Amino acid sequence: MVQRLRALLSGSFIRFLLVGVFNTLVGLSASFAFFNLLHLNYWISTFAGNTIGAVVSYTLNRTFTFRSRASLGSSWWKFAIVIFSCYGLSYGSSLLLVKAAASLWPDLPADLAHNTAILLGNGLYTIGNYLGHKYFTFRTNGLSGSGVS
Repeated sequence: MVQRLRALLSGSFIRFLLVGVFNTLVGLSASFAFFNLLHLNYWISTFAGNTIGAVVSYTLNRTFTFRSRASLGSSWWKFAIVIFSCYGLSYGSSLLLVKAAASLWPDLPADLAHNTAILLGNGLYTIGNYLGHKYFTFRTNGLSGSGVS
């Protein structure tokens, strides 16, 4: 178990986190800009920011993180399934959690609640994406998931 954890932390997960830092700078900054500067609603802002981040994410995760040899034709649709699933689950659940918290604190400004939901959703989205891409999008033919470390 310790060796498996050590391999995870020194391999693809670390590369995923490095890509994630860059991807977060791109996608999360875009989401906040769409919401706070362009005054678009929560769903449009997070969807647009994540779409921009998804292009960066696919390219870097395919080539750098998972070093996948899967063809574009066999991996792009899997990538899209993971992205859309994680998007809906992560940002939907984070918005519900923040709305529940806001019901406990009725004086909580709506913009603060939405910005908190964006940030929380991004964290959930990151974790879900790593697992989805490692074990579905870019996995090797073996049953144990991606053969990269």
